[in-house]
Amino acid sequence: MNNLTPLAQVGMSARPAPRLTRRQKAAIIIRLALSAGAEMPLQDLPEDLQIDLTRILHGMRPITRDQLNDVVEEFAEELEALGLTFPHDLAGALTVLDGRISAHTAARLRKEAGVRQTGDPWDRIRKLDPKKLIPIVESESLEVAAIILSKLNTSVAAELLGLLPGEKARRIAYAVSQTTGVTHDALERIGISLAAQLDTVTEGAFDTGPEERVGAILNFSTASTRDDVLTGLEETDRDFADRVRKAIFTFMNIPDRIAPRDIPKVVRGIDQPVLVTAIGGATDEKAKRAADYILENMSGRMADAIREEVKDAGKVKAKDAEAAMTEIVNMVRELEAAGELLLIAEEEEED
Repeated sequence: MNNLTPLAQVGMSARPAPRLTRRQKAAIIIRLALSAGAEMPLQDLPEDLQIDLTRILHGMRPITRDQLNDVVEEFAEELEALGLTFPHDLAGALTVLDGRISAHTAARLRKEAGVRQTGDPWDRIRKLDPKKLIPIVESESLEVAAIILSKLNTSVAAELLGLLPGEKARRIAYAVSQTTGVTHDALERIGISLAAQLDTVTEGAFDTGPEERVGAILNFSTASTRDDVLTGLEETDRDFADRVRKAIFTFMNIPDRIAPRDIPKVVRGIDQPVLVTAIGGATDEKAKRAADYILENMSGRMADAIREEVKDAGKVKAKDAEAAMTEIVNMVRELEAAGELLLIAEEEEED
């Protein structure tokens, strides 16, 4: 009776299977999954683990089916016993909480811990508004600016070029021809560096610019307060004062900023006594021009009725007239905010 094992029958000595380390077992599971066609995001692993995995796979020798079954069974048991996993670092934790904590908090945590944005930094850069890329493009070398341009979608790159001064745009466009030798590693390092710059940019706490905020406040101020503040601003910073003036909308701006077809919308939301008071109190040249503009662009019958009431009402107190004019301005702002009215932009003064 032949009691030789199959190995002995072919002239090989039966040796006990070598003991596998946990990393080798993990490599076996990965190799098995890949051979079955599974998609595994190994690129998301830290670089040192990717290197270790590659070296382990290189150094592995064939294993028996029994060894494979043992490894798979052990893996299945550990997987079965696993209840919940947690990120092993702050970067992973921030990824899990992405979109669930405020962007300000996430940026602060990344900055404090020195953790950069995960994933492909170029994906993040491509999603930015071209206007936000302008400061970066202007501060970087022509070569880096050309790489940024090359990594953007064509339409976005075109928009970005259009926002740059002509000479700068031409030089960057030419520099694109010098980027053929850029390696993947260099591209990644540049992307990471640019993303780090974005992480250090502090998001503004206000949705509007300072001139718009001051202008909105002055819209609700009395004429005397508004004039006094603007005079002071002109003495301190004339450019800022000019921007504030453009952001202000008053009763006197109605003829220049509201289209004739939109006047009926404004009038419909105002009680007739308020209109009578505002128009009756329009005594100076600019206010009278605005009052006439309103009357000319409302229905003829209503305009005639208001003119009659203005005559009957007599002289209007300046305080009451200003309050009525402010109410009309508020209605204009409400219609604008609701998208029912579009203010005409003031034309820039020529030098």
